[in-house]
Amino acid sequence: MPTDYDRPYGATTTIALTRLPATDPARKIGTLFTNPGGPGEPGVDFVQQLGQTAYQPEVRARFDILGFDPRGVGKSDPVTCFPTAAEEAAAFTGSTPYPATAAEEREYTKLSLRIAVSCRTTSPDRLAHYSTANVARDMDLLRQAVGDDKLSYVGYSYGTYLGATYARLFPNKIRAFVLDGTLSPELYSGSDGDRRPIGDRLRQGEGAAETFAQFLAECEKAGPNDCALAELGDPKTVAESTFERLKTQPVVLTLPDGSTVTVTYQTAVQVSFFSMYDPAGWPALAESLAQLATASETKTRAKSAERASELLVEWNRRREEYASIGTALQPCVEAKQSGRPLAYPQYDDAADKRAPHFGRMRLWLGQPCEFMGVRDHDAFLGPWTLSIKTPVMVIGTRYDPATPYQATRPYADLYRNASLVTVEGYGHTVLGKSTCADNLITTYLTTLKAPADGSTCTQDRKPFDPVPTKAKLLQGPGL
Repeated sequence: MPTDYDRPYGATTTIALTRLPATDPARKIGTLFTNPGGPGEPGVDFVQQLGQTAYQPEVRARFDILGFDPRGVGKSDPVTCFPTAAEEAAAFTGSTPYPATAAEEREYTKLSLRIAVSCRTTSPDRLAHYSTANVARDMDLLRQAVGDDKLSYVGYSYGTYLGATYARLFPNKIRAFVLDGTLSPELYSGSDGDRRPIGDRLRQGEGAAETFAQFLAECEKAGPNDCALAELGDPKTVAESTFERLKTQPVVLTLPDGSTVTVTYQTAVQVSFFSMYDPAGWPALAESLAQLATASETKTRAKSAERASELLVEWNRRREEYASIGTALQPCVEAKQSGRPLAYPQYDDAADKRAPHFGRMRLWLGQPCEFMGVRDHDAFLGPWTLSIKTPVMVIGTRYDPATPYQATRPYADLYRNASLVTVEGYGHTVLGKSTCADNLITTYLTTLKAPADGSTCTQDRKPFDPVPTKAKLLQGPGL
C-alpha cells in the first residue's frame, strides 16, 4: 500500500492479511471484511482464531472472511517505541497501571514523556501515516483487490470508527455494514470541541462503573451458591472495602507455577475492567475479588482460589500489553488532545467522582499522546454526518464497559438509514453472547434485509449461569 496517499506512487508499506474461504463457493456473495477493534488489535489473529466460530454457518458459506492487520499493527510494518521487543517490555517493568497518588502521578508523567519521545524517535515515519483514514484507504484497495464492487464489513468497537471513516471517504462503495459496540466519532476525534483528555471524554469510566454496578447486583441475585463474592456478605460492601484496603495494603499471591504477582488497588481495578468485557468471566472475577478480600485469612478458600488464579495468571501474562501504549497509538496522531499533559491531576478527582475507580484508570490512558508531537495530516476528523443511503446495522449492548450504550443512538443517527439493535445484557460487543443478534446479523449480511430500527435481543445466558468451559480473559487492551 502507499505509505502516503498524497504520493500514491512513492514509498509503500506492507499489510498482512488472512482469508478464510467460503464453505459454499458456488453461492458466494463476496468477501466479508472485519476489524476486531483496538485501536491496535490484529485482524489476522482475529480471523485465524475466531473466524470459524464468530459467524453462523450461512455467513461462513457465502463469504470469504478477511482479516487484516491495520497499518502499523501486528505484522503490518508495526509501529514500535523501542529498538527491540525486550526493551519495550522492560520500559513498563515495575510501573503502575495508572497513578492513584501524587507521587505516582509524577512518576507516571515522566514515563509518559519517555514513552512518547521514544515512540517519536523510533517510528516517526510510520506514525506520520498511521491514521484511521489511511487504514480506510487501505481497506478500499483491499476491496478492489478481492474483486468486490462494494464493501461488506463487520467492525467491532474501534472498528465502528473505522467504519464511519470509510463511510465518509467512500460513501458509494458500501454493500453492508454491521457496527457493533459503537465508538463516538465526535468524542474520539475531538471534533465536537470537547477538549478534555481523550481517556476522559470517551466516557469509558462511566460505562465501566455502570457495568461494575450491574456485576455486583447480578452477584447479589445469584447468591452465595453461584457468586463467591456473595459468600462474604453484600457484594458491593465487600468489593468497596477490598478496593480501599488494597490502596494501602497490596496482596502478594502465589500463582500455580510458583511465581508471585503483587495485586495493588490499580491492578484490581484494571483486572475488573477487562474481566467485564464478557459476562462469562464474571464468576471468575467474583472469585478473584473474594480471594483478595480474604487473602489475610488463614483458612484457604479452595473453591475460589483455582478460578481466581486462572484470571490472575492471564492478567499477569498480559500485564505489559495492558500497560503498553505500543498497540494503541492511533489516537496520538489523529485525535485532538487536551494540550495540557501536566494538568491531568486536575482532571483526576473529577473523573473518579463521576466514575468511581474506573474514571481515573481510563483518564490516564491518553497522557502519552499529549507528548507525542506527531500528526498524520491525512487524518479525517469530521464532519461526521454520513450521506450513504445503504441500510446499516448498529448494535449496542445495554451495559458495555468500553463503549457505553449512551453513544449508540447518536452514532446510529449519523447514518441516513441505520437500524439500531439493542442487546439487553452485559459486556463489550455481542461476539459469542447472543444467538438472537447473530441471527439478525446473518439475515442482514446475506439478504441485505436490515432488522427494524429499535429491535432488541437478549443474551443466551445470564452472567452467573454455569458455563461449559473455563472462563478466561479473551479481550485486548483497547476500546
